[in-house]
Amino acid sequence: MKLVRLLRLVLVLLLTAPAAWAAVSVHWVSTWAASPDSAGPALPAQTIRQVVRTSVGGTQVRVRLSNLFGTAPLTIQNVHVAVRDGGAAIRPGSGHALTFNGASSVTIPKGASVLSDAAGMDVAPLQELAVSMVLPAGAGVSTIHGAGMQTAYLAPGTDSSAVVFPAGSTDDSRYFLTEVDVAAAPGTQALVVVGDSIADGIGSTQDRNARWPDVLAQLQPGLAVVNAGIAGNRILRDGARPFVGPGTLARFGRDALDKPGVRWIVLAQGINDIVASDMLKDPAQQASGEQIIEGMRTLIRRAHERGVKVWGATLLPFGGVKAPFVHSAAGEAKRQAVNAWIRASGEFDAVLDVDRLMRDPARPDRLLVEFDSGDHLHPNDAGYRAMAEAANVLWEKR
Repeated sequence: MKLVRLLRLVLVLLLTAPAAWAAVSVHWVSTWAASPDSAGPALPAQTIRQVVRTSVGGTQVRVRLSNLFGTAPLTIQNVHVAVRDGGAAIRPGSGHALTFNGASSVTIPKGASVLSDAAGMDVAPLQELAVSMVLPAGAGVSTIHGAGMQTAYLAPGTDSSAVVFPAGSTDDSRYFLTEVDVAAAPGTQALVVVGDSIADGIGSTQDRNARWPDVLAQLQPGLAVVNAGIAGNRILRDGARPFVGPGTLARFGRDALDKPGVRWIVLAQGINDIVASDMLKDPAQQASGEQIIEGMRTLIRRAHERGVKVWGATLLPFGGVKAPFVHSAAGEAKRQAVNAWIRASGEFDAVLDVDRLMRDPARPDRLLVEFDSGDHLHPNDAGYRAMAEAANVLWEKR
């Protein structure tokens, strides 16, 4: 009898070992992300279709859904991913249903997120995917990424796999969808850009994937470039109108260090900490240059503890900025002090000096006209391309 049991055990191991090894050896990498930043509107029961563009490809796909700002459990069902075929339409035959622990429906506790099961799907680099989901009971408070810079489609009904999406409304925020991962080639690395509205692409053309991390992904199609920018975000403190989202010190793990495959981070942030000191009267919302630098040091230390390298991006000029933002002599002095530290401290693994690249030599506290979107704070498409090209040179030299 002992021999029979032993033979059965050997047979089980032989049958299951290849599948177990395959599961362990899958190299998951985040190919796209949008950091949840605020509580969004109540939504009725409906279907939402959102378009994302991958940075790297793979042979399997999975998504993360978030109820971070929800005030009650959220049920989502019939999540579907397919190749986009223009507008809200998907390519026939390209779709895959996504499950959660084998079920077509998932209930996410308030404040939590869930990762779907993997679906076998050949995903190409720089491919537009449509991710659709059904809210069978709506949502009292939605979780959004406010500045999506990409049209989302919302319609009544429950057919998330429809090739032609039903007529409905559109929006430019991201709803619930915060991450798309792929089973990528071994050795594929992810670079996460942690930043504010300049990482988020404010000033770029809607629906054109013209944010500078998007352009970097075009220049380096073998590199996963993940955008963790939040318009209005600060390093040191959480949102206080008009500033948005959990501060980077609070969200750094979720939005950057925990991304599958991350090996590099670009810290492109700090200007909102400076501007808030001029805009908000509450002493608790003020930040000195030294405090901003210390916040950056903390983020570098946390990344290095995880074996992740960090680039420091210098802060862009914002002289002439329009209301409600403020440019002051004190704020400019802080920007200069932070930039000098980024360049000279040696604490970053590399420096992306976009200030030197983008400033007007005749008026160094202002953006070059050809790179200015018009608000004297955010670059235009040409400016974002110049930033991406500089990052590409730095990546090649790493």
